[in-house]
Amino acid sequence: MFIEQPPKVFRWFYPHALWRINPDKKAVYLTFDDGPIPEATPFILDTLDRFEAKATFFMVGDNAAKYPHLVDEVRLRGHRIGNHTHNHLSGARHTPWTYLSNIVKANEILQTKLFRPPHGWIGMVQYRVLRHCGFKIVMWDVVTRDYSRLLTEEDVINNVKRFTRNGSIITFHDSLKSIDKLKHALPEILAWLKQEGYEFGVIE
Repeated sequence: MFIEQPPKVFRWFYPHALWRINPDKKAVYLTFDDGPIPEATPFILDTLDRFEAKATFFMVGDNAAKYPHLVDEVRLRGHRIGNHTHNHLSGARHTPWTYLSNIVKANEILQTKLFRPPHGWIGMVQYRVLRHCGFKIVMWDVVTRDYSRLLTEEDVINNVKRFTRNGSIITFHDSLKSIDKLKHALPEILAWLKQEGYEFGVIE
């Protein structure tokens, strides 16, 4: 995605997906996609602990299989886990059967009913089948673009400051593309959110 906030038309296409939580409550919902990996996830967990913040981690099943101790550590520290497919598949590039089978494979490890489609792309058939199977499809209200080579740490911080509002689901990544920026940006962002009076919630 190349936009910090999804256009309303996206929300109309998937009205039962979760884009934002209670706008009347001063709370935000931190999410981290693409992990877990040892180069990024431990730093993120330690930083969240420093600020007494909880988050939801949308994990790639293949990474979870490689690093089961990190999956356990995320749960042990009180965070939630979501499914991000087994091989980070795009719903736009694969048949419904291939895509859904990949989600099932990941869920053998992750055991969760929270799902976020990689890149935010999911076909209507895939969307309907997942909802029928009881999955909660979680999108976002703010994507930080921490993975982008075109953005600096300050750009990531400013994206959060500019677009965050009550109930925002904020997307970061625990990945090799993002971790160098997050080492500076994440503590700054968490400190700012606390200063602004936001509570940290997890997605149920």
